[in-house]
Amino acid sequence: MRVENCFFCGRPAWPSKGITFMRNDGKSFRFCRSKCHKNFKMKRNPRKLKWTKAYRKKAGKEMVVDSTLQFAARRNVPVRYDRELWQKTLKAMERISEIRARRERAFYKRRMAGKRAREVAAARKLVAENEHLLPRLRGSEKRRLAELAAERGLDVEELEREELAAKRAKKTGKAFGGEVRRLRVRADGGIEEVSEAVGGHMHEDMDEDDDDADDNDDDEMDTD
Repeated sequence: MRVENCFFCGRPAWPSKGITFMRNDGKSFRFCRSKCHKNFKMKRNPRKLKWTKAYRKKAGKEMVVDSTLQFAARRNVPVRYDRELWQKTLKAMERISEIRARRERAFYKRRMAGKRAREVAAARKLVAENEHLLPRLRGSEKRRLAELAAERGLDVEELEREELAAKRAKKTGKAFGGEVRRLRVRADGGIEEVSEAVGGHMHEDMDEDDDDADDNDDDEMDTD
C-alpha cells in the first residue's frame, strides 16, 4: 500500500480517498480533497497559500533538511520478498517516525524561541506610539496618590496603574454591565468581599437576605 502526497498541499493522500486528475498527456495528479483540486484548477500557486506545505517550507516553518526525510523518497526498485527484511522494515519505520517526531519538536522549539520577548517588544512599541490615546490621571489625583504612596511606602507608578485599571473596569461595567468587587468592614472588625452587579442587579448579601426571607415565608405557610 503506497501513501502518496497531495500534489497541491502536500498532505498524505490515502488509498481510496481524495481525487485523481489525469491530464491529456498522461500525467496524473493526486489530491487529498476537493479543496486542493479546485485551487489547482484555478491555477493558484501553492507557495502563496499559507495552509500548504510548500508555503510553510518556503517560510522556514517546516523541517526541510534532515536525514529522516530521505527515507520518504520514492524508489521504484523491485525487491525480492524476504520475511526478515519485511519485519526489519516495519521496525525501522516505527523507529524513524519516533526520531522524526522528536526532531520536529526540537525544530519547533528553536523556531519559537524568543517569541514572547518579541511580542512584548511589539506591544511596548505600540503603546509608546499611541500613548496619547491612553487615559490619564488628573493632577489632583496624582498628588493624592503621591501622598498615599509616601505615607504607606508604596510605589507611585503601581498605584497609578491600579487607579487607571479600576477606572477602566468601572467604565466597562457601566457601559456593558458586569460585576464590581468591593471590600466591606464588618461590625466585629473583619473584612469581607462583596460583589456588586452593575446594571440594576442587587448585591450578593441582598440576594441572600431575600432567599432567607423566602425560606421563612415557606416555613410559615407549611405551619399554617
